[in-house]
Amino acid sequence: MTRRLTVAQSIIAFLRNQYVERDGGQHRFFAGCFGIFGHGNVAGMGQALEQDTGLRYSLFRNEQAMVHAAAAFAKATFRLRTLVCTTSIGPGATNMVTGAALATINRLPVLLLPGDIFARRNVAPVLQQLESSLAPDISVNDCFKPVSRYWDRIQRPEQLITSLPEALRVLTSPAETGTVTLCLPQDVQSEAFDFPEEFFQKRVWSIPRNRCDQRLLQRAASWIRAAKKPLIIAGGGVLYSEATTALSEFVTATGIPVCETQAGKGALPYDHRNNLGATGVTGTPGANILARQADLIIGIGTRYSDFTTASKTAFQNPAVRFVNVNVSEFDAYKHAALALTSDARTTIQELHQAVTGYKIDESYQEAIDAFCARWEKEVDRIHGLRKDPPITQAEVIGIVNNFTEPSDIMVCAAGSLPGDLHKLWRTRQVGGYHMEYGYSCMGYEIAGGLGVKMAYPDREVYVLVGDGSYLMMAQEIVTAVQEAYKLNIVLLDNHGFSSIGGLSRSCGNEGMGTEYRYRRDDKYEGDVLPVDFSANAASLGAWTALARTGEDLKAALAAARKQSRTSVIVIETAYEQTIPSYESWWDVPIAEVSDRESVKATRQKYEEARKKERYFF
Repeated sequence: MTRRLTVAQSIIAFLRNQYVERDGGQHRFFAGCFGIFGHGNVAGMGQALEQDTGLRYSLFRNEQAMVHAAAAFAKATFRLRTLVCTTSIGPGATNMVTGAALATINRLPVLLLPGDIFARRNVAPVLQQLESSLAPDISVNDCFKPVSRYWDRIQRPEQLITSLPEALRVLTSPAETGTVTLCLPQDVQSEAFDFPEEFFQKRVWSIPRNRCDQRLLQRAASWIRAAKKPLIIAGGGVLYSEATTALSEFVTATGIPVCETQAGKGALPYDHRNNLGATGVTGTPGANILARQADLIIGIGTRYSDFTTASKTAFQNPAVRFVNVNVSEFDAYKHAALALTSDARTTIQELHQAVTGYKIDESYQEAIDAFCARWEKEVDRIHGLRKDPPITQAEVIGIVNNFTEPSDIMVCAAGSLPGDLHKLWRTRQVGGYHMEYGYSCMGYEIAGGLGVKMAYPDREVYVLVGDGSYLMMAQEIVTAVQEAYKLNIVLLDNHGFSSIGGLSRSCGNEGMGTEYRYRRDDKYEGDVLPVDFSANAASLGAWTALARTGEDLKAALAAARKQSRTSVIVIETAYEQTIPSYESWWDVPIAEVSDRESVKATRQKYEEARKKERYFF
């Protein structure tokens, strides 16, 4: 039997019958479709979505933002669900490239369906078409190739029969997942074909919990038993594998301390005895000192970004060895590790059994306890720093953290906030800390918060965003209002890009181009620009409040929680206030020659610091 449908109609019919299962639970993989219609998709995908309501459609205001929201939804649901994004051709499509890169870098599944130029070519060049003298089948959608884990252009209807299952294979693969892009020529979208009826039947994709080679597992166990100062680095894979309970049991039994990457934060509650907190460039003193001393690093679900490894300076013990647990072979072999290519939860449980009876030395536990106790006092001290308005960013973080409930979710992405939050935010429940830091993409925060809220409509979502990121992509407040998803947005107004301003000064420069000031004498040295963020947010439909002091902020948070719609609380914060790095370094190359003494001095320090960078063979 066959069913005659257009290409667009067949895509919707196929997607709404795709399910995933893990550990006995089963549910639809695609929770809906985000889109903005133009001439390249309105008559194809638009018609199909209007005719077939089996895939809920949500209207967004910016194509990049809707990919961010889809990625955030996938991250919040531990990659077990995702969303579809459809756009027109040309700028509608290329607006998604940044979001596509973000999803792939963060190993998050999203399905993109950009419109494309006519397959039959006789009317070329169509509106918004890129013409190439090299080849007639090149379009702007070729830009998606390097940032997609799977890419295809559907030139004939029957190509869907093989391409869509391959797309689902990649999207549901723990090891290969990321952005999948299927380019849809606008004429092909509307073409009809007699598709096999079985193509649209329910299909369940099983998410495996792969075991590693048992010989390698036993070798890893022997390394753990021999280690005097082992250290676990918990990455996002711990959360995606839902391995937090297994990790807690393993750590409690062995005493091995844990430090967390940005993606892995929340793998253990902040007050777990052996949780040292953040690691790397934005890490805590205890985590970084013990990383420097460790003779065995057990990386679980981490890709070892430069922020995690402090630009390859974090691990200084000449005898240090690595055991990496990762579903991705590519990540498992990093740092010349003993690679346990496998599911995190399964392997943690098997390692737990394999090292039964192992316990770290009491002296090591005493050092861990001391580091944890000192760090909690330091967090209290930083949260308690009082300053006349404008108040410090750290105080804002402390107030919001203390106000929120354990089940609430904090969302952030870029600027100086991620570094401070990684160190200071006290995560109490799994999934309560949502940070996009693989791409550190400004503009993600509000769109990402919307995706998180769609995943957990019954939980309060708090979006912390700086004025720089807000000005890049605030328009999805309108989407939140239209879709009746409430966000609690706290906007920190420090009149510029304080993160990069601070980095500029640390490089011996003066922070040029990082403050929002009027131009005066050909420099940005005039008065601060008078941006009224409260008025802006109110014009988009949000409830707003303006706070100046910590007490104002507490009152505004209480009032916002009672609102039924998205709220935006604006508070001015000090531009130059920063929290120091602790026992860490980040490789940002300094100008090798300069007429400024400050740059010359910084270059000398840089060259010395680089000597600690290591290769692992």
